[in-house]
Amino acid sequence: MLNQSIVLAADSDKMILLGVFVFVAFVALLFLGVFFRYFGLWVQCLTTRAGISLPSLVMMSLKKVSPTIIVRSKIMAVQAGLTRIYPISTKAMEAHYLAGGNLPNVIRALIAAQRAGLTDLDWQTASAIDLAGRDLLDAIRTSVYPKVIDCPDPKRGTTLDAVAKDGIQLKVRARVTVRTNIKQLVGGATEETVIARVGQGIVQAIGSTTSYKEVLANPDNISKTVLGEGLEAQTAFEIVSIDIADVDVGENIGARLQADQAEAQVRVAQAKAEEQRAAALAFEQEMVALVQENRAKVVLAEAEVPMAIAQSLATGKIGLTDYYELKNIQADTKMRDSIAGAEMSPIGK
Repeated sequence: MLNQSIVLAADSDKMILLGVFVFVAFVALLFLGVFFRYFGLWVQCLTTRAGISLPSLVMMSLKKVSPTIIVRSKIMAVQAGLTRIYPISTKAMEAHYLAGGNLPNVIRALIAAQRAGLTDLDWQTASAIDLAGRDLLDAIRTSVYPKVIDCPDPKRGTTLDAVAKDGIQLKVRARVTVRTNIKQLVGGATEETVIARVGQGIVQAIGSTTSYKEVLANPDNISKTVLGEGLEAQTAFEIVSIDIADVDVGENIGARLQADQAEAQVRVAQAKAEEQRAAALAFEQEMVALVQENRAKVVLAEAEVPMAIAQSLATGKIGLTDYYELKNIQADTKMRDSIAGAEMSPIGK
């Protein structure tokens, strides 16, 4: 029994030692895996004084943050001296990465702004612009190197059509040089708004000129007029210059409008004349009907004459002698009318 107890105790000690060995080996392998995975990044942070420890790198992986992007961005910021100007901490970078921002692009933009002497951009503003969806690095480049945009947009038209006071149409193409306004980058209007405002200003300036010849002689006056209207207000850009690239003479819109107006007036006059002619014809027909009506009344009146004579004879108001005298008078009248008609007919011929 004693020997068996000794054997069991020895076996249990071996199992404990084996378990300790396995645990130590697992911890060692885990340490070696972590060490070899983050050793290169940690050495980079150590040599560049980025200030990121090895446990911090491990915690980044646990927080679903890319240690490579954070380390490289922090190294860029430290080497460029951004950390001495802006309070850019490692936690702020991790938060920007987790929010979906393009961290390397923000750091590059801050470096470019620092090199260009743009003091309006800091870490908070840059991260906000990047999270808003704007390409911050491209905006900084546009601020340093102004951008030229065509007006109108070639996708929507080739020229701006405007009409001077003398009625002559002008077809204009302009080129607008703009640079980014960092202060208005968040919430400011985009290129489409600038193009629309410049186009509106050019059309308005041409429309206020007395003659198209003034525009052809001095196109720079249009540019000066448009620049003085402050078209870049509430936009993400500052207009540097507006250059009239091309001016072509179009149609005589005034003459065409006058011709159309004259044709319309002719049509109105014709319509009024037709209306008057129709009214005259209607009045003529009314007069013809009235004549026929009066003739019918005369016939009716003549038909009542024999009846009146017969009634007068019956009542004794006239006698038979009076009746024959009336007949003789009528016969004389007819004879005189016939004689008068015969005498006048040769004259009529």
